[in-house]
Amino acid sequence: MHRIYSLDVLRGLAIFIMILVDAPPDLEKIYPILVHASWAGLTLADLAFPGFVFAMGMSAAVSMARRDPSTRKILKRAAILFALGILFNIMPYLWALLLWDNFTGAEFFNQAIIQLRVFGILQRLALTYLFAMLLIRAIKNDAGILIAAFALLILSSLGYHIYAPDNPFAQEHNISRAVDYIFPGVNHIYEEFNDPEGLYGTFASVASMLFGFLAGRNLIDRANQRDKIFLLIAAGAIFLIAGGVWSQFDIIAKRLWTAPFALITTAIEIFFLLAITYLHDKIPKSKKFLQPLCAIGMNPLFFFLLSNIMLNFFRILQVDGTGIYFLAYENIFEHLISPAFGATIFCLLWTLSWLPLAEILYRLKVVIKI
Repeated sequence: MHRIYSLDVLRGLAIFIMILVDAPPDLEKIYPILVHASWAGLTLADLAFPGFVFAMGMSAAVSMARRDPSTRKILKRAAILFALGILFNIMPYLWALLLWDNFTGAEFFNQAIIQLRVFGILQRLALTYLFAMLLIRAIKNDAGILIAAFALLILSSLGYHIYAPDNPFAQEHNISRAVDYIFPGVNHIYEEFNDPEGLYGTFASVASMLFGFLAGRNLIDRANQRDKIFLLIAAGAIFLIAGGVWSQFDIIAKRLWTAPFALITTAIEIFFLLAITYLHDKIPKSKKFLQPLCAIGMNPLFFFLLSNIMLNFFRILQVDGTGIYFLAYENIFEHLISPAFGATIFCLLWTLSWLPLAEILYRLKVVIKI
């Protein structure tokens, strides 16, 4: 089975946005739409990660059409992703140990080991992939998978309301925070209030991947294109309405990966998929514009990892006590019209700088599987 162009583009778009929103030199000097919502709400930055999870579900549908992966293979890939996530969390401290004279081995051990953040983006991907794939292999039929996805969202929502019925989504008192404090513990989470990739949010993120899996099944179905498009439009509309209705009871929050967040972001990803499919089928010239995203989408995790490793390096590499990454922004871009405009151009150039390597790998047909 050949690669599916729209899937590669969708995956590339998710990674492009992830690299972009990780790049700001100062979160206070960037347009709010490029910063994750601090609690409730939805920004462009909040669409990137669920977009990749949705695409991961689609990829699973495509790969399973070729061969059903064994449980051992699923466990192995999940373990590799989780281990890479741990190494990824240690990397900034490793750079500091190598580049800073005043950062000692004792400080490295304390911050990178004793106070290690256990979860993160790759760890969330690992757990989501593991549980979603095990459910898919156990249930097998599409209706059962759809029911399982909504059951996970209901379970996630009920947890908040049962744990704190008076104010289920208070930052200081909610079930996701309580789970974080039990495991991995207060010393091993991203911030004091709710790790954005904490364990409890996996319930709803698994549902997001299951929805992506069903979209992927639709994509490779032998039905005619018109029927597949109609089904995706209907599904997108239903998810959007369901998410809007659910948001009357639960907040929309990426940090918690709430049920309405999962539904609304799924709807948006479906509409992105439809737009990419339309452009590819009806406007052939659009392929030149979409090509860079397709190239990144062939090696998405590779570019996410490499870009962030180098981002950490340039932020930690200092001149006169200031990271050269921030110095480049401050001396060249900060005064372009406004600090926010300059920061946006700076982040965009950083993100675009990865496209030539993506194109080279694309032309050489190199796929780095992680």
